[in-house]
Amino acid sequence: MSFRDDVASFLATTPRPEGLHDYGPTPASSDVAAGRRWQRTLAEHGYACLHWPREHGGSDASVADQAAFAEECARAGVPRQLSMVGPDLVGPVLMGFGSRTQQDLHLPRIRDGRDLWCQLFSEPGAGSDLAAVTTRAIRQPDGSWRIRGQKVWTSAADSADLGLLLARSGGPGPGGLSVFVVPMANQGITVRPLRQMDGESKFNEVFLDDVVLHADQVVGTPGAGWQVAKATLGRERLSLGANAVGMFESIAELETAAAEHGRLDDSLRDEIVKAWIRVWLMRVTWERAIEEETDPSGATFSVLKLLTSETYRDIADLGGAALGPAALEEEQPLVKRMLVGHAQTILGGTSEIQRTILAERILGLPRAPR
Repeated sequence: MSFRDDVASFLATTPRPEGLHDYGPTPASSDVAAGRRWQRTLAEHGYACLHWPREHGGSDASVADQAAFAEECARAGVPRQLSMVGPDLVGPVLMGFGSRTQQDLHLPRIRDGRDLWCQLFSEPGAGSDLAAVTTRAIRQPDGSWRIRGQKVWTSAADSADLGLLLARSGGPGPGGLSVFVVPMANQGITVRPLRQMDGESKFNEVFLDDVVLHADQVVGTPGAGWQVAKATLGRERLSLGANAVGMFESIAELETAAAEHGRLDDSLRDEIVKAWIRVWLMRVTWERAIEEETDPSGATFSVLKLLTSETYRDIADLGGAALGPAALEEEQPLVKRMLVGHAQTILGGTSEIQRTILAERILGLPRAPR
């Protein structure tokens, strides 16, 4: 029996917490309770944090097995973990840069779902350019740090127990950054949910007003924040191919909706076929990336991120053609997919950034003026 078969059997036979659904990489506040219970179930059966080393409770799973798990979870309609940030970003960062005390304290609680993390990186003036972060970390005479600044687009900040904070502890540029562990219940932290046009509020603004952190809450050494931040990038791309499952479902939904609304003419049918072909090409690219690349920040995964984002966007736009005037009715199942479709070309690295990476690092074209 293959690993994929084992996963499929587990997902088909294991009881699910009430209210659990595939909420994607980040739970909304209403998803957190079921997500925590599901994470605990995954940990009990050996399916939590598959990519972690065995010494930290993982399975040392191959990239192919990680991807198979993600795809089977998508097919079963369940999240592959409580949240992307803790297992995929914070865990490996603590293993690579954190102290033994930080590892012993936080890793078990990430693995079994006791702690939900958020990532306090992006700012109003520093979204794609993290080297421009301005949130200040001011060292105090007793060795502690006082944090002042604002973060934005922070997923799950309103439910998170802890945050991974990128702040400026020194001068300008990447060399002046440090990374900290921030208990989200600390005094001076204000979280303001941002209502999205699909009705959810998974993103938040976070204000840090003289938040005090202890010296042992620095990850790595002061000034090494850029190296820590770079280590968090790209991990989510291991599961990009799992998006094909949801995209095929979306195509089937919009074809059915178009027929119901009398809009499935030859022109729209041609566009649906083209979208179906693009999803298959995306999935094949994903499989090739898994075979060729062990580093999820590699070039093939940048191609995959670009393909996935823009295919998702274009399928969402087809929903408008399928529904016509009915797209204005909020109760239509396709409407939510349509509303969030264009966000895919922004989150996780914009399409423009992916093209710049490919142009400069793969094609060797001259760097854009800075």
